[in-house]
Amino acid sequence: MLSEDFLRSLPKVLLHEHLDGGLRPQTVIDLAVENGYTGLPFSHPAELAGWFHRGAQRGSLPEYLEGFAHTCGVMQTRSAIERVAFEFIEDMFHDGVVYAECRFAPCFHLERGLTPEAVVQAAIDGFNRGQEKYGVAWGLILCGMRHLTDSLDWAELAISFRHRGVVGFDLAGEEAGYPPKKHVAAFEAIQRANFYSTLHAGEAFGVASIWQALQLCGAHRLGHATRLTDDMTIIDGKIVKLGTLAQYILDRRIPLEMCLSSNVHTGAVRSMSEHPFRLYFERGFRVTINTDDRLMSDTSMTKEFGVAVEEFGLGVNDLEKITVNAMKSAFAHFDERLSLIYGKIKPGYAAVRV
Repeated sequence: MLSEDFLRSLPKVLLHEHLDGGLRPQTVIDLAVENGYTGLPFSHPAELAGWFHRGAQRGSLPEYLEGFAHTCGVMQTRSAIERVAFEFIEDMFHDGVVYAECRFAPCFHLERGLTPEAVVQAAIDGFNRGQEKYGVAWGLILCGMRHLTDSLDWAELAISFRHRGVVGFDLAGEEAGYPPKKHVAAFEAIQRANFYSTLHAGEAFGVASIWQALQLCGAHRLGHATRLTDDMTIIDGKIVKLGTLAQYILDRRIPLEMCLSSNVHTGAVRSMSEHPFRLYFERGFRVTINTDDRLMSDTSMTKEFGVAVEEFGLGVNDLEKITVNAMKSAFAHFDERLSLIYGKIKPGYAAVRV
């Protein structure tokens, strides 16, 4: 077994984490006091953390999302958003992450009068301050919400910030009943601007959601995609045949942003032993390992690496392959991707083999 300290020392790349799902419990409490937010169920960090963890680990995506009312509730000022973004980078540094993409939906941070532009700039300021101190490279992804009708506005906002740190656009929220096809205009705007998109698909709904994400919306990456197994024939724990959609994803090297712990907590899979990660990895799909919501799932990239090692038998070479593939799949520019792969990731893995 690879120790936790060893796994923490490995260079990592994170592509799927929600800014409002990764706050430190103490920060939630501090910001609630600072901003007069009175909705928290507990005022002690350990008790509050336990509440978030229990609430998010009930096997239901809608129930998993309930805790975000509180994290978004305390992120309604520039200073609060900037602090959360700065602490995100600080946490990444201590977790061995060399590049991180973080996403959030600005629409949830307008209750106290901030403009969408001010919300995004506050996050960027926090990320920049964190990078200056800790050296962790980052990119911000803006989210539209599936249950709303204003996704085009948020896609256009993402494009307008593309030279200040926003690297892409996403569609998030509950999948069932809110198909990607209702948001095609937003993704057409992304495509026309030569910009980048990822899309939550196949987490709580099946193959139709994944197909629409790719073929109607042109997504460059897929968030979760655990239900891609619906387009596969699996016998005795092995993929023996791929449907046309799964074959297309494999052939085109479309990255899958897998979030192991979260997928169990939301009910996307019933248990870790039933998670399709191993199937995808062994068949050659471009899988990446991510945290999704560190507060809700009580996790980190180190912990997720530990899950992959313990549950799926991954070794150092496998973790390096996944990390390099994640960096190749990032929305950072080509030169930055190469610089991080050959300047930090490969040397970092070579060092642990000495």
